[in-house]
Amino acid sequence: MVRRSSPFVLGLVLIAAVGIPHSASAQIKSADDPVLSKLEWRSIGPYRGGRSVAVSGVADDPKTFFMGTTGGGVWRTRDEGVTWACVSDGFFKLGSVGSIAVAQSNPKVVYVGMGEHAIRGNVTSGDGVYRSDDGGDTWRHLGLAETQFIGRVIVHPKDPNTVWVAALGPVFGKSKDRGIYKSKDGGRVGRRHCSSMIKRERLSLQLTRRILM
Repeated sequence: MVRRSSPFVLGLVLIAAVGIPHSASAQIKSADDPVLSKLEWRSIGPYRGGRSVAVSGVADDPKTFFMGTTGGGVWRTRDEGVTWACVSDGFFKLGSVGSIAVAQSNPKVVYVGMGEHAIRGNVTSGDGVYRSDDGGDTWRHLGLAETQFIGRVIVHPKDPNTVWVAALGPVFGKSKDRGIYKSKDGGRVGRRHCSSMIKRERLSLQLTRRILM
């Protein structure tokens, strides 16, 4: 079902850098650039989507992007936010989304890490990682349900089957499931790369030349 946006609700905030590879960050213009100074923020919905901590653009398709809400699943627009559709209904067991990553080398491949990562008095947990191979039309569960909260998913820029996941685990204490996970086969098998003793406020993931090797 498609829902239209409303100017009276808290909508999705987009940034110009969404979908740009980390290696290209040096090309991002400064906020003082005269071109960017002409831009103005506007609400693009979706209505009733809920608060969001996850968004991703699609390489070579500026009209399509995804947002993940903390209770309403994953939403997709194909017309720059004019209309939205919830694409996770019927596939996801839970509705709290922490991260979305679209593969740069194959935009049909989309990963979603479940469980909001913005720590507050009450947080909504998730059930691991989902993957789509058709741009968000259908989804399958890949596991890591015990991690509960996933703050970041990153896909290798040249290989859609190599993916990293930064998982917080249960957030109000120590957790054996907290850590960085990596899979080289599209999520069928993953292994943890760092200690579960990492403090939750320090757990993050960024692609660097070293991690790609």
